[in-house]
Amino acid sequence: MIKKHYANQARVRRHVRVRKKVSGTSLRPRLAVFRSANQIYAQVIDDAQRRTLVTASSRDTDLADVVKSPLPLPEELPEAIKGIEHNRRVEQARLVGQLIARRAKAAGIEQVVFDRGGYIYHGRVAALAEGAREGGLDF
Repeated sequence: MIKKHYANQARVRRHVRVRKKVSGTSLRPRLAVFRSANQIYAQVIDDAQRRTLVTASSRDTDLADVVKSPLPLPEELPEAIKGIEHNRRVEQARLVGQLIARRAKAAGIEQVVFDRGGYIYHGRVAALAEGAREGGLDF
């Protein structure tokens, strides 16, 4: 029998498995990532109150402000985001991470728990995480 592989169903299974262990609290909310084919979205969520505290995405108009004054790339890049200067979407994800960090800091959030959403911690997901770290979030 031929079995079909559905990538999104496998991702959702991984996400459910991770969510059994990771949850956000008032003191340390969850930074959740969703990645579509062209865009990337991030939310800071307090699971105890079931509220989204801060959002950012690659479709935000405020992203233009971050593009004008991005944080410089660190000297030693992590292996997961090597070649960031050659990929527009990876750089865009890094800027979204910086934007979510700025908004979270403005809301008084310093520490978060990272929820990669069932995606591999590589490429755009890792770049978003690195951008959030550069912006001052601790996780």
